[in-house]
Amino acid sequence: MMKKVPSLAEMLQHLIATMSVSSVNPAFDNSNLPLIDLLAEWLTAAGFRIEILPIPNHTGKFNLLGTLGSGTGGLVLAGHTDTVPFDAARWTYDPLILTKANERYYGLGTADMKSFFALALEAARGLTATDLTAPLMILATADEESAMHGARALAESGRSFGRYALIGEPTNLRPVRLHKGVMGEVVRLIGRSGHASDPRFGNSALDGMNTVMTALLKWREELQQTYRHPAFPVPYPTLNLGYIQGGDNPNRICGECELHVDLRVLPGLDPAELRSELARRVSAIAEVRGLQWSVEPLFAPIPPAETPADSAIVCACEVLSGHAAEAVSFGTEAPFFNQLGMDTVIFGPGDIAQAHQPDEYLALERIPPMLDILRGLIKQFCCSV
Repeated sequence: MMKKVPSLAEMLQHLIATMSVSSVNPAFDNSNLPLIDLLAEWLTAAGFRIEILPIPNHTGKFNLLGTLGSGTGGLVLAGHTDTVPFDAARWTYDPLILTKANERYYGLGTADMKSFFALALEAARGLTATDLTAPLMILATADEESAMHGARALAESGRSFGRYALIGEPTNLRPVRLHKGVMGEVVRLIGRSGHASDPRFGNSALDGMNTVMTALLKWREELQQTYRHPAFPVPYPTLNLGYIQGGDNPNRICGECELHVDLRVLPGLDPAELRSELARRVSAIAEVRGLQWSVEPLFAPIPPAETPADSAIVCACEVLSGHAAEAVSFGTEAPFFNQLGMDTVIFGPGDIAQAHQPDEYLALERIPPMLDILRGLIKQFCCSV
């Protein structure tokens, strides 16, 4: 006998109770398959066709696509299945038990963003394929919080999904149509150690890195003067020198030095071109000083994302929410969805201030308006008017 879709509260309870941490540290990393299986069961009960998509080269990691209806176009309601690691001792409430208190739902993933799957299923409750003139898809991805392996795998597949997508990240019920890209780069210089009493005995990588840092700060000024996007509170690309390590003792010439750089990239800028320019500036200094050098990514960059202001889904979210579309500084899976031809809006009921924090919560008052907005989007993009 076909199981029924649980109530909204029951779905939330099961989602929060199902561990799905992703982390670059293997000690904290979990498979997301238990959560994928849970969603697959509910989507099947709701009449969706299910595809569980293994992530190539990442054992235990899966994307899930549920499709209701057929045809072209349509709407994708998307989210990531994973959460960040947590320290239960710092929580007032058990992070893996949904707790209702203070007119809030507390639990790991309530805001960011496992609750969104329950809301998407609740908004679609009662719909059948015959009700739709274009498909409704619910997409669940892996590893957004660590390396975005799930979204990257979808982009690399080149597969066509819906025409429009909404990612339910926490945005305070305000539509977001653009965000900056994120780059982390490591600069390494290798010189020659020697006795500090005589510079002829070595070639200081630390001295060389000092010159590199001066050059990068000058480049930062150039970037700020050259590129502007008025939608962002910080309207220019940022470059932060966040970490440096070099040498081992004051009486030795430093033989090796490492610098970590964070870049927040405006839409329209190419991370690959920025890395090439970073390498050019480092190499010019290193070669003059006779130092070995390298510039490498700390992680694969998250590209910037921008969906046109006049896109139908941007306009629809503005009308339904009563707020103009905004820009945010945090990264999402949106650029990978845009690469697949979907106009994408980031829009969810949670608050980013609650994300990655002890006692993460979703305010109960956010749930009814989010359901109304989701139902409005489904009606506009999947149903005949």
